[in-house]
Amino acid sequence: MGDNEISSRPNLRSDPPLESTAVLIGRVQAGDATAREQLVARYLPILKRWAHGRLPPHARDLVDTGDLVQVTLLRALDHLGTFEPRREGAFLAYLRQTLMNLLRNEIRRSVHHSAQPISDDLVDERASLLDQVIGKEVIEDYEAGLATLPEAMQEAIILKLEFGFSHREIADAIGSPSPNAARMLVSRALVKLSKAMNEHR
Repeated sequence: MGDNEISSRPNLRSDPPLESTAVLIGRVQAGDATAREQLVARYLPILKRWAHGRLPPHARDLVDTGDLVQVTLLRALDHLGTFEPRREGAFLAYLRQTLMNLLRNEIRRSVHHSAQPISDDLVDERASLLDQVIGKEVIEDYEAGLATLPEAMQEAIILKLEFGFSHREIADAIGSPSPNAARMLVSRALVKLSKAMNEHR
């Protein structure tokens, strides 16, 4: 998605300005049920788009991906006591990891009802943006390489490759001073990621 294209995601920064993710997280940690509902409404559609197609057919027969996304959000919000409210990008990366773990568990659980072997490959034939960029065969290298990068670079790559954020949206989400600065960060992060993936391989 180019920076000049209209995003298909809900506008998270419309007028009047919405409260920042960090502020909402702080309110949730203080027991504010309204803030909890706002976070669910804000991130449920984003995570649903990310998760779409990531369960193989035999697992999708047993559980709805939308249900897993909702469970992810509720579980994440229940465990915010130890989460430091920082950037939106950090929170999305946290949600993504929680959801990925649930998806892996669901795939393993579905093996008991299917002859297909266990696999950590989270996508089916409908390739995600990530798969189009790096290919399904190197997902393990990608995850290992990603883990070696600084948090800001991890967030930038996840937001760009996996969530399809524009550079302007990335800049807002990670606190970068401008879309151009976010673009440069993504570029540097991809170089470092490539090197880390080669070393892991």
